[in-house]
Parts: sequence; C-alpha cells; structure tokens
Amino acid sequence: MNKKIAYGLAFLALLIIPFFAYPVFLMKLLCFGLFACAFNLLIGFTGLNSFGHAAFFGGAGYVAGWALRDAGLPTELGLLLGVAFAALIGWLMGLLAIRRQGIYFTMITLALAQMLYFVFLQAKFTGGEDGLQGVPRGKLLGLIDLSSDLYLYYLVLAICVAGFALIVRIIHSPFGTVLKAVKENEARAVSLGYDVDKYKLLAFVLSAALAGLAGATKTLVLGFETLTDVHWTMSGLVVLMTLVGGMGTLVGPVVGAILIIALENKLGDLGNALADLTQVDWFRGLGDSVTIVTGLIFIICVLLFRRGIVGELAALLRTSVRKS
Repeated sequence: MNKKIAYGLAFLALLIIPFFAYPVFLMKLLCFGLFACAFNLLIGFTGLNSFGHAAFFGGAGYVAGWALRDAGLPTELGLLLGVAFAALIGWLMGLLAIRRQGIYFTMITLALAQMLYFVFLQAKFTGGEDGLQGVPRGKLLGLIDLSSDLYLYYLVLAICVAGFALIVRIIHSPFGTVLKAVKENEARAVSLGYDVDKYKLLAFVLSAALAGLAGATKTLVLGFETLTDVHWTMSGLVVLMTLVGGMGTLVGPVVGAILIIALENKLGDLGNALADLTQVDWFRGLGDSVTIVTGLIFIICVLLFRRGIVGELAALLRTSVRKS
C-alpha cells in the first residue's frame, strides 16, 4: 500500500510540475529515465551487461525522425516505426551475442553498436555529423497540436509512465521470475528445464524496444537527432545512470538519470551561482567539467554506495524496520 501511495504522489507531482519548471527539460529527464529503466531490465534483473544500448536509443531516434520529417508519417506511426526498428536490431544483435557471457557478451554488443554508429555516420538521411534537423512534432491523432510544450509534455509523460508500468509488470510476472533466476544462477535455471537463451533473447528485445521508445520520444521532443545518441559514450552514460541510481531497483535508474542529466544541463548554472555567492571565479568553469564531476560521483557511489542511491536507502529502511 505504501508503494501505491508513493507512486500516486509521484504521478501527481509529475502532472503539476510543468507549470513550475521548463517542460522541454522535464521531457528530456523522462526520456532518459525510461532509457535507464529499459537498460536496468537487462542488467538489473537478467544479469546481462550490454554496452550497445546506444544503438537502440539513437537508432530509433533517427528512424522516427526520418519517418516524421521525410516520410511525412503521423506522430504515432513515426514513434512506432522507431520502436520497431530498435526491436529488430535488438533481435539481430541478441541472436549474435546472447550465447556469450560476461565480458564477451559486453564486447560483442559494443562492437555491433559501433558498426551501426558508422552506418548512421555515412547514411545520407541522417545528415552525418550535422545530425537530423527539423523534425516536426505533428499532431496527436490528427487533432492535438503537439507544438505546444504542455500538450507534448503530457504525451511524453503518458508514454514514459506506460513504459515504466510495462517494466514493472514484466518484473513481477512469471517471465520476470525466470529472468531473476537466470541472473542468480543460470546453471540451476537450465537444470530446471528452462530454455535460458530464449528468455535472455526476449529480455534483450524488450529492453531494446523500450530503449528505442525513449530515443524516438526524445527526438520528437527536441526536434533533432545527432550521432551522440548512437555513440558508445551514450551506452556508458546509461550504465552510469543505472549504477548511480541503483541497479536492480525499480526507481533507482530514474533517480540516476535525473541526477546525471541535471548535472549535464545545470552544472554551469550552479557554478555561476556559487561563483557569485563565494566570489571565487574558479566555480564558473564547472560547466566545462561535467565529465569530471560525473566521474567523481561514480567513484563516490562505487566506494560508499555499492547498491546505488536507492539501493542503499532501501537497505537502510529495511534495517531500521527490523530494529524497530
């Protein structure tokens, strides 16, 4: 019951927050939160560490952007086409990588994702290093004009909440129970008669599709797509979000995504505010040191918060409940 109340309050806050904050920034946070949750479905609940999720996130963004701008498809179809592309690439990549384990699985996903990066770099419709620009938002169901940031925010909120709800449903289903068993002891799952490779492949495809949904939605929000989203550094960024927030927890990746993306976008403003407050000009350079700051946060979390922020908070709460 407590969880339901907490989710309800969080949803209520999400409904009213666009009246007090910049909607486009909030939508960006929602997209990256869904991306991190999609990745967590794979690493946190299946035990597979993919280093190629940028291929699904950015690839779906490019395909959705092309569908909306060049093909002139409706908004809904453009997003669905991006998701379908991510699921297809996830299935192909999974077929090649899923039979490997550990670092070998990770390196195969990285290599395949970088191959796709060079495809998008050379393809004409992507704009190369200039990116895919001028993606229209269109109208939802041909009626609701999504050029309004507020209307688009509620669409993005609905998409991300639906994606998160699907992940929760997967985790708490019999299928999710098998995934957890595979993560804990794959050999025992095999001995019980489960086709482990089939379960891992399905989890990989679901994770890819949800990551693609996040990437396609982000392209719709910002109106452009760039090579940054398909580069291996984006795969590293989502790993960082998940580990900082709490791998294997439901809301941990969302917290990690909010923290990392907020730092990337607001660290410069924070540095200027500190410089004005302390009269120390050194703080004005914080905006150029985002990578260093996020690296320090990662090191601190690894040393002090091994289970991530949400994981450690949950552990402390369980300990206090036992003592009481």
